[in-house]
Amino acid sequence: MDPRARFRPRRAAGGVLLALLLGIAVAAPAQSPPAVILLPAAVHGPAEFAYLRGETSEALRRELAEEGLSARVLDPETAASWAAAGGGDEEVARLALPTGADFVAAASLTWIGESFSLDVRLVAVAAAERRTRTFAGEGRGVEQLPGVVKRLAREIANAALRRERIVEVRIEGQQRIEPDAVRRVLKSRPGEVFQARQVAEDLKAVYGLGYFDDVQILREPEGEGVRLIVRVTEKPTVRSIRTSGNVIFDQEEIRKNLTLKQGAVLNAFTLRSDLRRIEDLYRGKNYHNVRVNYRLTPQPNNQVDVEYAIEEGKKLLIRKIAFSGNTAFSERRLKKEIQTSEKNILSWFTSAGDLNPEQLNQDAARLTAFYQNNGYVRARVGEPQVEYEEEGIVVTFKIDEGPRFRMGRVDFSGDLLLPREELVKKLKITREEYYNREVLRGDVIALTDLYADEGYAYVEVSPKVDQDAEKLLAHVTFQILKGKPVVFEEITITGNTKTRDKVIRRELRVFEQELYSASRLKRGIRNLNRLDYFENVKVDTARGSADDRMRMSVEVKEKNTGAFTFGAGYSTLEQAFVTASISERNLFGRGQTLGVRGQVGGKTQKYVLSFTEPWLFDIPLSAGAELYKWEFEFDDYDKDSVGGKLRLGYPLYDYVRGSVAYTLEETRISNVDEDAARAIQRDAGRYLKSSVTPVIRYDSRDSLFNAKEGSLHSLEYEFAGLGGDVGFHKVIADTGWYIPLFWKLTGVVHGRGGYIHGLPGWDLPDYEKFYLGGMNTVRGAKRADLAPKEEGSPVGGEKFVQGNFEIKFPLVEEAGVFGILFLDTGAVFGKDESWDFNKMRETAGPEIRWMSPIGPIRLAYGWYLDSKKDDRSSGGFEFSMASAF
Repeated sequence: MDPRARFRPRRAAGGVLLALLLGIAVAAPAQSPPAVILLPAAVHGPAEFAYLRGETSEALRRELAEEGLSARVLDPETAASWAAAGGGDEEVARLALPTGADFVAAASLTWIGESFSLDVRLVAVAAAERRTRTFAGEGRGVEQLPGVVKRLAREIANAALRRERIVEVRIEGQQRIEPDAVRRVLKSRPGEVFQARQVAEDLKAVYGLGYFDDVQILREPEGEGVRLIVRVTEKPTVRSIRTSGNVIFDQEEIRKNLTLKQGAVLNAFTLRSDLRRIEDLYRGKNYHNVRVNYRLTPQPNNQVDVEYAIEEGKKLLIRKIAFSGNTAFSERRLKKEIQTSEKNILSWFTSAGDLNPEQLNQDAARLTAFYQNNGYVRARVGEPQVEYEEEGIVVTFKIDEGPRFRMGRVDFSGDLLLPREELVKKLKITREEYYNREVLRGDVIALTDLYADEGYAYVEVSPKVDQDAEKLLAHVTFQILKGKPVVFEEITITGNTKTRDKVIRRELRVFEQELYSASRLKRGIRNLNRLDYFENVKVDTARGSADDRMRMSVEVKEKNTGAFTFGAGYSTLEQAFVTASISERNLFGRGQTLGVRGQVGGKTQKYVLSFTEPWLFDIPLSAGAELYKWEFEFDDYDKDSVGGKLRLGYPLYDYVRGSVAYTLEETRISNVDEDAARAIQRDAGRYLKSSVTPVIRYDSRDSLFNAKEGSLHSLEYEFAGLGGDVGFHKVIADTGWYIPLFWKLTGVVHGRGGYIHGLPGWDLPDYEKFYLGGMNTVRGAKRADLAPKEEGSPVGGEKFVQGNFEIKFPLVEEAGVFGILFLDTGAVFGKDESWDFNKMRETAGPEIRWMSPIGPIRLAYGWYLDSKKDDRSSGGFEFSMASAF
């Protein structure tokens, strides 16, 4: 063999390469491995270790065989006769010569306490090479003995096979790459035995670095060992990256999408990956015939210029969506079920006509679901076919409808909680004429929730559908395996660095050692989110100490609940103003709320101090107190009020809460305009109001400030006349519905109405009556335009009605900025007027709503849709720092 044997798979070939890698001369015949006879091991030490005599010998035999030697343990009788012959190593070699063995190995295991030493004498049998070598190892405890045996076997094999050791590893050919970067991946190192297989692995490892175009590992003699030379040819580095042929995207836009960067080592895989990235970039803009190649231009100092040559092609949109195999539904009907659409005159603005392969596959699944929801149990929709034509793209969905199945019988098997008749009443599939997969899935969820609410957390509900092909009937059997009732074994709460455990636990609605309830758990999670104390609430459940035990963990991430705000604004009602507030919604982590706020403007001054305890006496009885002072300059008079409120509230049912408030307020009316209505002029003076207000409220919204679903309804009755000067009955009803539409649109429908009636002999000042106009009533409308008139001057009404309709959509969702399109309507009626809905005024317009860190900020503009000559304006801006309806 050439002493400079070369390991270079890119240039060597076939069997020669394999031979080189294995370190075997190609022309040499196969040689038998050296044979070793093992004398039974001698064990010196306590009797308890005597059993190791045979095990040590056998373990050494196995390890020597693993190292490539032919080893066997001498049988006890022969070993005894050899021992009886006496003599030293010379005599042992003479006795072994007839056996054909090359070496004799004698192991001695000595124990001192827990420590041991293992010594192995290796005697060469051949007279010409006769010499004895000793190999020794130490350890502690029987568990370390196999490792010592393995190491000694390797050393013995190296001596017997005359393996060469590596004396030096040299790296050549590198320019930028440090030699140590190559050495770190090599397992062939100085002092180690040379192994061809290991060198082959090293070759792969160096290639795997990705820095080299060519790698060779050369072997040459050096003294009593060998020297390895790792010769590399470095890949060039990228000097520049440019594009050609691109018009739709500029060069910088394309570069941002590339993985390959200037100064990086050139990598063929990265180049191919970037070709796909550029193609995907163009396909995202509907250039589906784009073609991209790269050109490499060598430069001095092992550098290269990379050019991506782009043929953009023509922009292609979907011009036609076709269906084949459909007989039950028309193409027009099927197109309504998919997201992909054909191009139209608005394609420049919308996504109509865009080709999205992922969406196409989803559309195929939507069509399958549509058919199976309409009785076609066997319906299948194949992978959409896409054809690129000069005029545009044609997409074809191939449909295999199959027969239509009516609903047959519905039954149950397994564990029934209720009689069959009662369970059937809870199903919707029984009301369907034809089989409906979606309804069936809903029934599975309903049955699962029914069982889960009774503690069967791991219930399995499996619908089995049997098809009667002759009668075209689909029979459904719900197979129910309820399992064991499960109790909450442990509920752990983590992440609450401020909020106390009991504040979280009281909102969960589930407790340790109680039966599992899915609905109560869902409601509890919703309660925690509605608290708005946490950025994130994560609830996990896991099996407890037994199958009927469950551990639940609640992990929260606290958010800042304290706030200091300062701002300025303008509204049509209050004009310019500045506002400041300090509030804490989770005081000392107890869930209490304390707030101080003030507002000073051209027409208003407001000061409020409030406190709320949501769980008085550790029951869900809320209590609150409020002190306020309010000065307001209306168009016809000034109103100064100072007062206080006491509140109590208690949950009555799910989502239903009752509350009662007592108000004591003193108000002074001054600076009454001479042109004001006589009813208002008569109000000049001081008034003391003592009133009680019970309220019943239903609130199932998913968020207090940015609801997307649920509803909010309230009925409020205020009775004033518990002393003081003011006496009346006032009723206000409010209802609001939040409806998730398609995409991220939310629809809001809100209605409100009220009635007030003065007590005989008591005062009913104008400021207690109703006015509409402004941000939370009829946006863009002036109070005077909607108010009843007395001698041509606006006055408050005794009854009112308003309606609000909104479409809400995200503008910058991550920042909490939403857009609103609204339609508002409302009317106020005087004491002697009937409820004449023909008098209702209407406004419409846009609104921007920002859920800012200091609270909701709203800016709207409303136009009258039914302008009148005596209106004070045709509309106007509205600004508010408060929540919506």
